[in-house]
Amino acid sequence: MSLCVQPLAGIFFPVIEKKGLGQAYPEGLDRAREEAWRAFITAYAVGIEGIERGLAEAGLPPLGWYDVLLELSVAPGHRLRMHELARAVVLSRSGLTRLVDRLEGAGLLRREPTPEDRRGSFAVLTEEGARMRRRMWPVYARGIAEHFGRHLDDDEVRVLSEALRRVSGARSV
Repeated sequence: MSLCVQPLAGIFFPVIEKKGLGQAYPEGLDRAREEAWRAFITAYAVGIEGIERGLAEAGLPPLGWYDVLLELSVAPGHRLRMHELARAVVLSRSGLTRLVDRLEGAGLLRREPTPEDRRGSFAVLTEEGARMRRRMWPVYARGIAEHFGRHLDDDEVRVLSEALRRVSGARSV
């Protein structure tokens, strides 16, 4: 068995070369699925990098800010408990706390105490936060189109959407 390090979207991943060594894949993984996984994470990294660059060039906040603002925009009353927001944007609680601190400092959301749990709090979208999300969307949408949408035909979009929904639905977090 030989170990090599391969670059993938600017990140280096150790890869065990499987050249005739009889290395067994665990159940649910084979060479084709490993290659699909690598293609998926590479495409994701390249797409996000392009979208982030577009936002920065437009003088707008990073994509993570948009994700939080969007989740609050669609939540009932434009508010979510911090743990609900962390799950919705797939961040650790500590990562979300730091991000919410920055958004609150920019006036894009505010924290409100949770009446039934003094330790908990809600993140609540402000009018300025709603305006910022609307300013960010056209740049984000162009980035999605440029770095993702234009590379897929309608059948590929349908198959990819179905497959990724199935994978996301299996989330056990």
